Amino acid sequence: MSADTSNNNPEQVAFIGLGVMGFHMAGHLANAGHQVTVYNRTSARADEWLQKFSGSSAPTPAEAASEARIVFACVGNDDDVRAISTGEDGVFSGMQAGSVFVDHTTASAELARDLDAVARERGFHFLDGPVSGGEAGAQNGVLTVMMGGEADIFETVQPVIDSYARAVTLLGPAGAGQLTKMVNQICIAGLVQGLAEGVSFAKSVGLDAKLVLDVISKGAAQSWQMENRGETMVDDKFEFGFAVDWMRKDLSICLAEARRSGARLPVAALVDQFYAQVQARGGGRWDTSSLMRLLTKP
Repeated sequence: MSADTSNNNPEQVAFIGLGVMGFHMAGHLANAGHQVTVYNRTSARADEWLQKFSGSSAPTPAEAASEARIVFACVGNDDDVRAISTGEDGVFSGMQAGSVFVDHTTASAELARDLDAVARERGFHFLDGPVSGGEAGAQNGVLTVMMGGEADIFETVQPVIDSYARAVTLLGPAGAGQLTKMVNQICIAGLVQGLAEGVSFAKSVGLDAKLVLDVISKGAAQSWQMENRGETMVDDKFEFGFAVDWMRKDLSICLAEARRSGARLPVAALVDQFYAQVQARGGGRWDTSSLMRLLTKP
C-alpha cells in the first residue's frame, strides 16, 4: 500500500529510530509530502533510508528536532527513549516551544508521565503512541496507534500519523496509550498459547491441522493470530514476525505495571515463563508463535 502523496498541509517533522518499524513509518511520512529529517544511532541505516525516500538526516537527535513541529520516535525500550529525549544531545534540548514529541516506542506508562511533565516544564508537548500491527503493518501503512496525552494536541498530529496508520485513537492522558498497549500484549500472549495448544492437539489426534484451522477460523475461535500464524505453526516455521525477545520486553512492562496496580495476570506471567524457555533454546529472534515448539518438541 502506498501513502497518499497529495498532502495539502505538509509538516516539518523529525523521526528518531529507523528500526524495523520506524524505517517504514518515516518513509510513509516522506511519501505523504512531509519534510522529514531522520536520525538513527547507526548512520548507515539513515543513509539506507535516504536512498529510498526524500528527506535529510542529522547527526544527533537534537539537531534532527531543531526545526521540526512534530518529533516522532520509535526505539527499543525505556532507557533508549530517555537517551534520545532527555539525554545528552536528546531531542528535548533541540525542540522548539510549542512543538510536539510523539513516542511510538512500547515503553512504560511511568516513563510517559515523566516525559509529559518534563515537556510541559520546557514549553512543548508530549504524546505516547505505541503501535500494533508489526512490521507488515508498518510497511503497508496500516498500523493501529494507541495514544495518550492532551486532546487538543492529539487533534493537531492525528492527520500526520494517518500517513502510516489505519486507526489512531486517544485513550486518555499521558500514559494511557502505553497502558492500552499492555492490554493488547496481555491478550495476544494468551491467544498465542491457546492457538499453540489447539494446533498441537489437532496434530496429536491425527487431524489435518490446516483443514481444522480453515474450519474453525470461520467461527468463534477466529483471531488475527489464527489467520496469520496458524498455518506456519503447523509447518514449524518461526523465522519472521514479532520476536520473542521483544514480547518478553513488553510482558515485563505489563507485569511490572500489574505489580504496581495490584492487577492479577496469571496467564501472562505463565506465558512469559514459556517464552523464557524459548529464549533458552536460542529462539529469542523467533516469532512469538514459536510457543508451539515447547509442545511439539518438548
